[in-house]
Amino acid sequence: MKPSEVLYELRELNQAWRKQDFVFTREQKAQYDALIAQRRERVKYFYDNKLVSKGGLRVKDTAD
Repeated sequence: MKPSEVLYELRELNQAWRKQDFVFTREQKAQYDALIAQRRERVKYFYDNKLVSKGGLRVKDTAD
């Protein structure tokens, strides 16, 4: 499954969860857990390969 498809599926499950009074069915919970595992694996890949931006460096001003 493509990374974008994972996000779309998670969004659809989130909308269904809201419509169902914040409760998942067993099938939905299993699907949600599988999608979250895929997402976490992908994010871990980015961190392991240093593909995540840590922000810019701040240069300390040395005022005498």
